[in-house]
Amino acid sequence: MHLDLDELSPNRVYYTLIQTLIPRPIAWVLSDNGNDSFNLAPFSYFSGVASDPPLLMISVGKKPDGSLKDTRVNIIERSEFVVHIAHREMAPLVTESSRVLPAGESEQERLALETVAFGDFRLPRLKDCRVAMACERYRVEDITGTQAMILGQVKAIYIDDAVITEDDQGRAKIHADKIDPITRLGGDEYGLFGDIISVPRPK
Repeated sequence: MHLDLDELSPNRVYYTLIQTLIPRPIAWVLSDNGNDSFNLAPFSYFSGVASDPPLLMISVGKKPDGSLKDTRVNIIERSEFVVHIAHREMAPLVTESSRVLPAGESEQERLALETVAFGDFRLPRLKDCRVAMACERYRVEDITGTQAMILGQVKAIYIDDAVITEDDQGRAKIHADKIDPITRLGGDEYGLFGDIISVPRPK
C-alpha cells in the first residue's frame, strides 16, 4: 500500500505516523505546577538530539480545547523538568497520567506516586523509576499551529544501582533489559523489551 500523506487528513496522518514510527521511547515528564504540586504527563515524540551540550527533545501539543498543555506552560514559566523512563509495571500509570485534567491539578498526587529528592536539583524525581533526567529549558520553538518542540539540557541523570555496572574500559554499562522500558506503538499498544542483539561497528 502506498500512502500519499498530502491526501490524508491531519488525523489520519497522525494515526499513520504513530503506527509506523515504532517503537518510540516515552518521556514521562514531571514539571512544576507553581502551586506546590507537580504535573506528570507522557510524551512519545521524544528523543536525544545532542551530547555537547546534552540535549533532549519532547514535542508537546495542545489540549483538546486548544489551550496549552500544562507541561508546556510549566516549562516555559519555570524552566526545570524531570524526564523519567518508565518500566512495564508502570504502563497503566503512564496511560492514566495522560488524562486531561484541569490546569494545576496534579497527576502525581492523583496517582499517589512517591517522589524523592533529586540531588540538589530543585524538582524531585519519581522514586520507583529506574532512570530519571534532571533538565532545564534550553529552547522552546513553536513548530506548527499546535505543536511545540521543547529542548531540555540534561543537568543530571539518576540510574538505579541495580541496572548499571562498568564495562572493561571503566565506562558506565547500563543494562537495558534491567531497565525494562516500555515503548509506544500505535493506538493503545505498548511495546515490551525483547531480545538484544549485538552487531559490532565497522572498523
